[in-house]
Amino acid sequence: MKHLETLLNFPINGNKLNGFSFDEIGDDHLYTGIETPLNQDAFLLSDDEKKEKISDLFAQIMQVMGLDLTDDSLKGTPERVAKMYIDEIFSGLNPANKPKIALFDNKYQYNQMLVEKNIQFYSNCEHHFVPIFGKVHVAYISSGKVIGLSKINRIVQYFANRPQVQERLTNQIARELAEVLETEDIAVIIDAKHLCVASRGIKDDSSATVTSYYGGAFNKPEKIVELHNYLNL
Repeated sequence: MKHLETLLNFPINGNKLNGFSFDEIGDDHLYTGIETPLNQDAFLLSDDEKKEKISDLFAQIMQVMGLDLTDDSLKGTPERVAKMYIDEIFSGLNPANKPKIALFDNKYQYNQMLVEKNIQFYSNCEHHFVPIFGKVHVAYISSGKVIGLSKINRIVQYFANRPQVQERLTNQIARELAEVLETEDIAVIIDAKHLCVASRGIKDDSSATVTSYYGGAFNKPEKIVELHNYLNL
């Protein structure tokens, strides 16, 4: 329990979190910080060792649910899931997969905002392990350096490829871009659908969630209006 208190950064009394039971919290998102919660020994096992363990454990889950793992259609599922988890949809947990970023001098002397909009992303809600998907819009004003456009997409995908909360994903992308581009003039907007809302629980398929980060010059109302005009928001 103490480990969980440290991880969440606020006290747990009995089975309560800030005075609420986990049942009372229900589907509400717990945004515990900008860092993805990881154990200190998260990378002691190799990717192959992790896949082997996940395959074994997922086979147990399937067996508990009553599925016949001798069936030709199901026998390869545990291995496929393990490979998908480590090599694809949760590959952003491993720092070794962080994209290598090269900067270039802003020789064009382009000093207005650059907007990369409608970056498609797929992630997974860390509370139910079902998909979050939608569009990310990114803008920055050069401090003298520029980044290749495809690298913005790769940064988005790196942080999306892990169990996520949309608020954290927004801030992680913004923080990384600010560090890489050496500027606070960063804006990130995410418009996403959560299948934990759409396909289960309340089963509301019409709603979407929008989060934003505005740094530096983008904190000025006129810059926000300009950005939204580019995005047609």
